[in-house]
Amino acid sequence: MKKSLLALAAAGAFAGAAQAQSSVTVYGILDVGFVGASAKANGNTNAGTTSANVGPGNTAPNGTGAISSAAVNTSSFGESAETTSRLGFRGNEDLGGGLGAFFTIESAVSVNGQNNFSWGAASNRLAFVGLSKKGVGQFAIGEQYTVVHNAAAATDPGQLNNMPGNVIYDKMAAFGNTQAGQANGTATSNYYTQYSQFFGQGNNSSYTVRSGNMLTLKTAPMAGFVGNAFYMTTGSNASQTGQVGQGAVTGGQNSNNGWGLGVDYTWQKLLATANYQSFKSVGPSNLGANGVIAAGTPAVGATTTVPGFGGASQLGITNTNDTQQYYALTYDFGILKAYAQYINRTITSTLSANNDYNRSAQQIGVRSFITPKIESWLSGGTGKVSFGNLVNTAQGNTPTANFVGWQLGTNYWLSKRTNLYGIYGQQGQNMRSVATTTGGNAVANAANYGPVSYNASSYALGVRHTF
Repeated sequence: MKKSLLALAAAGAFAGAAQAQSSVTVYGILDVGFVGASAKANGNTNAGTTSANVGPGNTAPNGTGAISSAAVNTSSFGESAETTSRLGFRGNEDLGGGLGAFFTIESAVSVNGQNNFSWGAASNRLAFVGLSKKGVGQFAIGEQYTVVHNAAAATDPGQLNNMPGNVIYDKMAAFGNTQAGQANGTATSNYYTQYSQFFGQGNNSSYTVRSGNMLTLKTAPMAGFVGNAFYMTTGSNASQTGQVGQGAVTGGQNSNNGWGLGVDYTWQKLLATANYQSFKSVGPSNLGANGVIAAGTPAVGATTTVPGFGGASQLGITNTNDTQQYYALTYDFGILKAYAQYINRTITSTLSANNDYNRSAQQIGVRSFITPKIESWLSGGTGKVSFGNLVNTAQGNTPTANFVGWQLGTNYWLSKRTNLYGIYGQQGQNMRSVATTTGGNAVANAANYGPVSYNASSYALGVRHTF
């Protein structure tokens, strides 16, 4: 009898231990508050123009040489100013011998929207499963962050919040759905989103955040080094024929492929990271009404977002090479943590080397606990964006813009999971080169080249709770 009881107890203990080896965690973030923003953009000016469309989203009488402009002031209760609200499930299982399995599935949630939960492609953030080996590393397959985004998340003074003013992780969240374009009395919608690639400060125009169909690899720490890599693909059977301005691009299917490499080095209070990733999209679609790319046609159009805007999981433009690199240093001085960052992105048409987009930016910042409950950060940076062959080549002018941005934020921690926050940011475009002609000739495709100058400021006051 005693042996039976002991055996039963041992079996129960074993079953309990086996069950404890697997766990699932429900987690999330809810971020709500009050957000205000103001911005103004001035378009092309050209005395003697014969074009009725002098600038994006605005019209003027023929020959008036008017300046196109748009302004917006907006304020409302909003959400996700500091961190995108989300709901996720994370699990892991101990398989024994240092081997483990893990998964994550995460979706953005809307606190103020009617559809609070949505698991569609637009709101899907993460969904992957993988295996890990103690002392070796791990791999995972599914919807995941890129190496550049993971590195930026660890080395950004504002922790990649969604407010304007950060030149590395540029965001337009403060403008919500009431962005100008309609502010100047036209029917053009979403003015600042549509032309944000010309500002240099748009909605994450600096790098691709995440991608589906991705295999990621991460090594265990070795002498302070950690290696990261990924490979993604959505097909490899695309083909293209014809040349710029001649024939058509035919056959095959859309093919999106990408890869990335990154390395992190930690030494005492220093963290250094270097990352490079490249995407290529090839396909016969989205090449214009006649299926060809005519000479001088931009690889990045005014009404087509750059691939990766807003963290899109798919490349947005076919027939492009998209390379992105990110380098950063952080050092913890104890009383504050210092940051230095650099990012570059180049997108080139596979059909015309002259059709390209280039954006680079550098930023410095600090973050510190002023008191045990008050945490603040400050960042500032500059950058440049340029477009090759966007205008008639006879004009010999390549649109470029220099931009600046800075941001100040504070958290007041009520507990380890709940904080009040205030964030203020400014950004602007301080120089612009545009193509114009005089003597009665029209501005060449003026509507495609965005504003001459642009300035914006925004603030957010809110509460964030993590669970």
